[in-house]
Amino acid sequence: MKITGFRSLTTVHHWGRPVGDANGFVAQGVTEVPVLLVETDGGLTGVGLGAHGDASRVFPALDGQDPRAVTTLYDRMLAHTFKSGHAGTAFGTIGAFDMALWDLKAKMAGEPLWRTLGAADRFVPGYASGLDIALDEEELVALYSGWAARGFTGAKLKGGLDTERDIARLRAVAGVLGANTRSPALMLDVNESWGRHQAVRLLARIEDRVELAWIEEPVRRWDARGHRAVGRAARTAVASGENLTGLEQFRPLLAADALQVVQTAGVWGITHFLRVATLAHGHDLPVSPVGYHANPLAHAAAATPNHLVTEVQDTGTPAGLTVDQAIEDGGIVLGDAPGLGITVDESALAAPEENAGWARPDGPHVRPRDAGLRLVPEPGPAGPAPRTPAGTASPAVPGLVHRPARSEHTERESTP
Repeated sequence: MKITGFRSLTTVHHWGRPVGDANGFVAQGVTEVPVLLVETDGGLTGVGLGAHGDASRVFPALDGQDPRAVTTLYDRMLAHTFKSGHAGTAFGTIGAFDMALWDLKAKMAGEPLWRTLGAADRFVPGYASGLDIALDEEELVALYSGWAARGFTGAKLKGGLDTERDIARLRAVAGVLGANTRSPALMLDVNESWGRHQAVRLLARIEDRVELAWIEEPVRRWDARGHRAVGRAARTAVASGENLTGLEQFRPLLAADALQVVQTAGVWGITHFLRVATLAHGHDLPVSPVGYHANPLAHAAAATPNHLVTEVQDTGTPAGLTVDQAIEDGGIVLGDAPGLGITVDESALAAPEENAGWARPDGPHVRPRDAGLRLVPEPGPAGPAPRTPAGTASPAVPGLVHRPARSEHTERESTP
């Protein structure tokens, strides 16, 4: 069987709530989901998810190749882009192709990917993560009550703008999850919104009142000394890695003993996750994949000896996609459908609005100019924009619905 081509599709995911973090949020709760289909001359099609803007540039590395040689083809794609580098869009594209190749490999074997990768158990432990910074406390409790009903005992909240608000929200969620355990696992993700000068101080204030399982991305993703300083001062573990691309970006942090939980993004592909997990295992560290639509890395997590827990961001699926898995018993129960278990109904895909969700070039998911430079809490709780009649201007509201860039020195985040 040979690879003959690819097709790029797009659909949307309806979250039913605003989603985002300290850098901004999508108030309408609808985000785009890129879908990559890899075609073969044998009639099988591989499915990959995630942004793949460099697909035309990367595909020649795969054209005419046997899709079963997944790890060799992964390195072939890296080699194909080595002059310009494999970070950013190129790395995301390679990850989407890699995901589709693993899907094909398992389909050719007639088994689910978790079996192809050597897992014995279809259950993957998870934690709930609602991308919830825009929700008020009542909405937050309602959201995590649904997670508690599915057996979850751990949750990760978005924060970093106001420690008093973060503490109140963490306590509220702990109360909800207390129905399943006397000691819920609470994580706080500040998405690099703190600077090294304030991270230790702000985390200490939170730790005095709430027990955390980990603090996520307390400083910039590449700051090995900063992560180490936070880890040395804190009682909780430091987690990071979702925005790192390539093993070369992980090595400085692991060499500095700067992380206690190693993370990878769900959009970087199966091979990357397996290699990062092996690197972490060599340092006696656990690995935890960051969530994405359809939880594709769960198949690899099931076969990883140092897997800790997988982020689960929603119980629904994007329009036009069905996934052979169940979200229950505090995790993901993988099914028996061949490959990733993702079925694409092209007739049911939904086109995103122009410049909607994360695709909007000026935000909302753009790093604010004052990120890491705030000395006082962000004024006003983040929250969704008030509803206004059609044809009228929306009033100004506090929070992060959209903050125009104050300079050209903004940075797009690669994953939510």
